[in-house]
Amino acid sequence: MALDIKICGLKTGAALEAALAGGASHAGFIFFPKSPRNIEPEEAGRLRQAARGKALAVAVTVDADDAFLDRIVAAMAPDLLQLHGGETPERVAAVKARFRLPVVKAFSVRTAADLVAIEPYRGIADRFLFDAKPPRGSELPGGNGVSFDWALLAEIPAGTDYFLSGGLNAGNIGEALCVAAPPAIDISSGVESAPGIKDTALIEAFFRAVDNAAKHRAA
Repeated sequence: MALDIKICGLKTGAALEAALAGGASHAGFIFFPKSPRNIEPEEAGRLRQAARGKALAVAVTVDADDAFLDRIVAAMAPDLLQLHGGETPERVAAVKARFRLPVVKAFSVRTAADLVAIEPYRGIADRFLFDAKPPRGSELPGGNGVSFDWALLAEIPAGTDYFLSGGLNAGNIGEALCVAAPPAIDISSGVESAPGIKDTALIEAFFRAVDNAAKHRAA
């Protein structure tokens, strides 16, 4: 099965072009004012046009209300919604029903106990995303450049569909794929020269590292 790759926190045409050229399956746009990767829905809508037919556009929000989600969906017509806050199973179900779009629910992970939290969302969320718990004092639920123990993912039931996220970069993606063998990966800060500033050279290096890891595993 092909590995899905999501480049998240895109804000410029150059970064999106590099992601698409590398073979990204998903392009993520973040709508969270506290994030250095925050983008206005209208600008995301403009960028999103370049991804049509090439990658799925993902709208990432954190405990967004219906009014804000309405604006995002109207402006950019995402293919998926990613809920990266404390949304309950009931809230996830309500969002799916309102917008008739697949939903990715994100979870912060530090210990095996944190993975138990996904159980009430099974059959509701279409896919999960596992990110590292943010450092103490951080206002960002993701994009902090820290990872968790990927071996913990051996505890989740086989067939669980998820993105592995948190602290991934060209230097460690080979190990992450070997340890966790995830069906999908998500990277944001690992391809940035500064918070919120995507570096096309780093994006290209990341895709090369993924390709090298795949060839190594095949050998």
